[in-house]
Amino acid sequence: HLLLFLLFVGPFNCFASYSRATELFYSLNEGLPAGVLIGSLARDLRLPTADGQHPASLQPPLSFTLASHGLGGQYVQLDNRSGELHTSAVEIDREALCVESSGATIFGGSAAVSSSSPSPESCLLLLDVLVLPQEYFRLVKVKIAIRDVNDNAPRFPVPHIRLSVPENAPVNTRLAIEHPALDPDMGTNGVQTYRLRDNYGVFTLDVEENENGERTPYLIVMGALDRETQDEYVTVIVAEDGGTPPLVGSATLTVGISDINDNCPQFNNSQLNVTLYGNSSLGTHVATVHAVDMDLGSNAQVTYSYSQKVPQPSRDLFHLNESTGAITLSSKVDGDTPRLHRLIILGNGPGCIPAVITVLVTIIKVMMRPPEVVPRFIANEVEGVVYLKELEPINTPIAFFTIKDPDEKYKVSCNLDGDGPFRLSPYKPYNNEYLLETTKPLDFETQQLYEISVVAWNSEGFHVKKVIKVQVLDDNDNSPVFSEQLIELSIEENNVPNAFLTKLHATDADSGERGQVSYFLGPDAPSYFALDKTTGVLTVSTQLDREEKEKYRYTVKAVDSGFPPRESIATVTITVLDKNDNSPRFINKDFSFFVPENFPGFGEIGVISVTDADAGQNGWVALSVLNGSDIFVIDTGKGVLRAKVSLDREQQSSYVLWIEAVDGGDPALSSTAKITILLLDINDNPPLVLFPQSNMSYLLVLPSTLPGSPITEVYAVDKDTGMNAVIAYSIIGRRGPRPESFRIDPKTGNITLEESLMQNDYGLYRLLVKVSDHGYPEPLHSTVMVNLFVNDTVSNESYIESLLRKEPDINVEEKQPQISIEPTHKKIESASCMPTLVALSIISLGSIALVTGMGIYICLRKGKKHHREDENLEVQIPLNGRINLHMLEKKPMEISNI
Repeated sequence: HLLLFLLFVGPFNCFASYSRATELFYSLNEGLPAGVLIGSLARDLRLPTADGQHPASLQPPLSFTLASHGLGGQYVQLDNRSGELHTSAVEIDREALCVESSGATIFGGSAAVSSSSPSPESCLLLLDVLVLPQEYFRLVKVKIAIRDVNDNAPRFPVPHIRLSVPENAPVNTRLAIEHPALDPDMGTNGVQTYRLRDNYGVFTLDVEENENGERTPYLIVMGALDRETQDEYVTVIVAEDGGTPPLVGSATLTVGISDINDNCPQFNNSQLNVTLYGNSSLGTHVATVHAVDMDLGSNAQVTYSYSQKVPQPSRDLFHLNESTGAITLSSKVDGDTPRLHRLIILGNGPGCIPAVITVLVTIIKVMMRPPEVVPRFIANEVEGVVYLKELEPINTPIAFFTIKDPDEKYKVSCNLDGDGPFRLSPYKPYNNEYLLETTKPLDFETQQLYEISVVAWNSEGFHVKKVIKVQVLDDNDNSPVFSEQLIELSIEENNVPNAFLTKLHATDADSGERGQVSYFLGPDAPSYFALDKTTGVLTVSTQLDREEKEKYRYTVKAVDSGFPPRESIATVTITVLDKNDNSPRFINKDFSFFVPENFPGFGEIGVISVTDADAGQNGWVALSVLNGSDIFVIDTGKGVLRAKVSLDREQQSSYVLWIEAVDGGDPALSSTAKITILLLDINDNPPLVLFPQSNMSYLLVLPSTLPGSPITEVYAVDKDTGMNAVIAYSIIGRRGPRPESFRIDPKTGNITLEESLMQNDYGLYRLLVKVSDHGYPEPLHSTVMVNLFVNDTVSNESYIESLLRKEPDINVEEKQPQISIEPTHKKIESASCMPTLVALSIISLGSIALVTGMGIYICLRKGKKHHREDENLEVQIPLNGRINLHMLEKKPMEISNI
């Protein structure tokens, strides 16, 4: 009983606010995105919850399930726990779901789409939802009404609508337009109004709505129509819906004005005067009458007839063609024939009063008959037209003509009248026989048709003409001709594929197929060029690269369709124009230059070579220094790198520069290169003595010092590098009681005692030490005075200081310092340069100065080699770019009064 009660009250329970509802209604617009909330079943059904908010908090929790996933289920998503119903990813299209405006239902399982209730315009999505568990079980009918939105514009089923209106249609005549616009939208979103963009002042539109709400437009005639004035009106009919904003659709409307028989035939003249010779032959054309009817078709048909006033003899003498209005001589004129005939002719139209014209024919009496001309054609002739092929040889016969006098009593002569390469001459040995022939080859391209006349005269001056038409037949005697034999084209590189180059054009003077031209590429054309054989359009199928190839040259052919075909050739040249598609490119990414220090300012350090594959302004390259521009500068055009100031290796031994190359394109492209400048050392620094620090310092040496014991050292450094920084020590001056008692190590600068000191060796020793480098081309040196005081103690310092202040009387020895290290190999003796100089002088006496310079150069090179090998005998001191004097270790010594 409860189930029957629910089924009874369900249809009337239309709102979700009732607590025990088994049927829910929702509505939403079509076309909504996924995730839009449609409604909450738990809330709208007022199902109990534990916390009063969420049905999932019940124990056991509520669950919501679609009874069947049919067609309607794909458009919604149901949360099984909360009972919330959302739109799915499948967009709802009302026009696709509800195909018809009413009564259409598309079933899909227990879910369906219906438009049968509650109104004809509604579109319902029906869902069956089961509510569990068992104690809360319900079968809920959910109806979702899909509201229409104005998402479709009116559309005419055909793009062109044609109506026909008779020209005598009265004002307010209504004509239904059989193809009204369709709009899938409903209600006010459907088609509401129609209008014409141009009504020409004679038309308007009206719209009628039937019981089903369908709107049909009607064309209404608002003014008089006249087909003879304007037979057609073309306008645009626009349909507009009622949406916001409104959408429109249009179609072309052509209104044709049909003809009615509202015009009658009319002659241009009322009378026509004609003269006819009495000797005219039967069938001679006398005159033609013509009446005009402005109507169309059968309404404009005109027939011609004699009026009843025309006497029968005239009717028998002159024949009237009732269709064309032509009057011809139908019987012979004799002596009894009247000389004046009045022919009244009627122009008859359907439903019209006939038009009238009078033809007055005056017959002139002739006493004799004219000559007769009888042709006999040799060439092909059809209905008086002779057909000859062009290029026929000279003297090609055309026809024989027999000339005779009908009365056989007059002499007859014959001649040819008209222009053209023809000749009419008597044909011997026959009398009155003439031959018509050509005098030179015919050319179809020059003239296709000739009209000539054979004129026969009798001795009384009467003559007759026989008109002959000669039609020249075309032959394939002309080759196609290009408008230009040399076709010069240009295209920018990096073009799009299948780029248009040009359209070739060749003409052929021949006619028909013989004049149809096809185009072909020559065998020397690259495969990526294409030529349309019919249109002559030349294209390139790939991108062209100017840097790869700048110019193309090949041939093209134009071939006609004659047999055998004829052809002509033209040459195509294509210049690929440059685009700035290549960056400047350095020959090396890293450049290294070795420059001697103290190199003069703005001297040439080196040349930076850079290229750009582009041409013209795009290939012009400007160089600049990105860093170190306060010291270095580069010649933009030549790429010469220079230093603004003289460089000192001791201040900085190397420089790393970045050079940028920028081309002249727009936009410009650029690249960079790394430049390393290494300064070569020059011997421009003498050794610097760091110890002893003063020539006035001295050292106490005890007499008990054993021979070989180190006494002190001389320590010096050289800011140069390499051999320029290799230091040798030597004693070049001595003063003291026994000065040979002390020696210095040439490599380390250590001063040691050579012999035991005696009682008489006490006193002040002064050693002048020379500190020399191994620089090239000339070594540099410094000197320092080493003072040694041999005694047990220093009892009188002032006395020693007074001795130090005196100028020492020391003889300087010019003995080179020797570093006593065993050589690893024999020294190489300096080679003599004299034989080389003598030999070179004998060979080139005229270039003594040059040869001498070369010899000196060779000597210097050999001397340098020898010097370097000498250096190999010595202990090499490590060459550091910079020497930290504070990091040098000193040996502890007994020093006093320094």
